[in-house]
Amino acid sequence: MSKHRVSRRQFLNYTLTGVGGFMAAGMLMPMVRFAVDPVLKADAGGDFIPTKQKVAELTSEPVRVDFSHDQKDAWYESEVTNTAWVYKDDNGKIVALSPVCKHLGCVVDWNTDKANPNQFFCPCHFGRYTKDGTNVPGTPPMKPLDVYPFKEKDGFLYLGKAKPREEA
Repeated sequence: MSKHRVSRRQFLNYTLTGVGGFMAAGMLMPMVRFAVDPVLKADAGGDFIPTKQKVAELTSEPVRVDFSHDQKDAWYESEVTNTAWVYKDDNGKIVALSPVCKHLGCVVDWNTDKANPNQFFCPCHFGRYTKDGTNVPGTPPMKPLDVYPFKEKDGFLYLGKAKPREEA
């Protein structure tokens, strides 16, 4: 026998501490996994989202292009629909503008203001933008419309995430 004896009180203390530790670990592990798992998952989506717009059909007149993609927030997945105004400029380069007004986030429309034709018009506070998305001085928006990066693949237009226009 061992010379070092464990008293009944020490035995109960060790046993209850061990059992309590296992119970605490059992409760904490799902919480830790819940917090860490979404960070460790690889993102399956790309940077560009396909649209139904054929690049060959684009003209100098802006057209509204709606495109949808799946958005994942932790375990909640939803389908999000975005919009862009797309046209070809005088050099034949594609221009894709966000329809979200930089004043208060309302949606702008092309050529709907009879007093100011061929401009983007925000009906919320009468904000106006020129065809290239530049804000018209003297109207509420203080910044130009955001632009979508784009690429062409198999004749169709692919759009990225809208970004603020780079100041020259």
